[in-house]
Amino acid sequence: MSGSRIHVGGAGPYDVVVGTGVLGELPAMAGEGARAAAVVHAEGLPEIARPVCRALEKAGLTVHAFPVPDGEAAKEIGVLAGLWSGFAAAGMTRTDVVVGVGGGSTTDLAGFAAASWLRGVRAVLVPTTLLGMVDAAVGGKTGINIPEGKNLVGAFHPPAGVLCDLATLVTMPREDYISGLAEIIKAGFIADPRILELVEADPAGAASPDGPHTRELVERAVQVKADVVSADLKESGLREILNYGHTLAHAIEKAEDYRFRHGHAVAIGMVYAAELARLAGRLPAALVERHRAVLTSVGLPVSYGADWPGLRATMTIDKKARGTTLRFVVLDGLARPGRLEGPAEDLLAAAYREVSR
Repeated sequence: MSGSRIHVGGAGPYDVVVGTGVLGELPAMAGEGARAAAVVHAEGLPEIARPVCRALEKAGLTVHAFPVPDGEAAKEIGVLAGLWSGFAAAGMTRTDVVVGVGGGSTTDLAGFAAASWLRGVRAVLVPTTLLGMVDAAVGGKTGINIPEGKNLVGAFHPPAGVLCDLATLVTMPREDYISGLAEIIKAGFIADPRILELVEADPAGAASPDGPHTRELVERAVQVKADVVSADLKESGLREILNYGHTLAHAIEKAEDYRFRHGHAVAIGMVYAAELARLAGRLPAALVERHRAVLTSVGLPVSYGADWPGLRATMTIDKKARGTTLRFVVLDGLARPGRLEGPAEDLLAAAYREVSR
C-alpha cells in the first residue's frame, strides 16, 4: 500500500512516509550510489529486521546486520564503538548507507553511528514504535547517553528518509504504545489542537494502534515536527518548543537510571511546565487541568514522587540551559509556546509540589 508523504525541508530535505507496507520505498531512500547497507536493529526485532534486509538485498545491496540491545541500553558508548568496528570490518564507505530499525533508542544510535562514521554517511530510519515514528526518527537529532545525562553526546544528522510502517505498531506492548502518545499529545498542546480533540473524543481508540484515528494522529504529530525542524534544524530558537515537558522529564529519566519510559516522563514534565506557567501568571488553570485530563484519559501518569533537590540539580545540565540560567518551554495559551528564563527557585519548587505525590 502507498503511504502519505510528509516533507521535511531545510538544508538536508527528506520525506517521512507514513502508511502500511511501505518498505518498497526503502531502496530509493538508500541512494543510487550505495553498494552496502549496515542494518542496525534492536536485537528483539529480528522478524521486523528481516524484511528490511530482504528489501535491500533485492535492490542489489550487500547487507550487514548489526543487532544492538533493546531500549536505552543501546545508547552507550561501548555499543557505538562496536558499530564503528563492525562498519570497518564490513568495509563501509562514504557512499554506503546505515539503516536503523527499531524504537527511538535504536534510531538515535544508528543515526549517530552514521553521523560519525567517516564524518557522515547516509542514514535511513525505519522506526517501529509510536515514539520513534512521531519523535525520535524525525528531525535529525542523534545521540547517546553518558552517566551524567541523556543525549548529551550527539550530532544533528538529517536522515535521507524515514519509513513509518503502521503495521509494526500492533506488536508493541500496550504500555510502550501509550508512552508514545505523550509526544503526540505534546504536539497538540504546542501547535495542533485538533490532536487533543481527537484524543478527547475517543481516548480508548487513541490508546490502541487499531484505533480509528491512529494514522491521522501519527501524521499530524509528524507534520508538527516537520514544520518546526524545517525552519530550525539545530535548535537555535523555534525548535526548542519541541522540548515542552522535557526539562523535568530528562531529570526523571536520569533519576530512574533510564528505566522510566520516556513518554511517561514527558507526560509528568508537561504537567510540571503547565503548573510553572500557571504560577508565573501565564497560563489559566483550566488549561493546566486539560493537560491532566487528556493525559490520564489514555493512561499516562501526571505525578511523580522523587525528592526535588536531586531533580533540580540534574536540570542544571539540561541542554536548554544557558550557563547557570534554566530555560523552560511553557505555554501562554493553547498552541502558543513561549519561554520562561531563570524562574525563581521557590517558583520551581512550588510547581513541583503540584505534581509530586
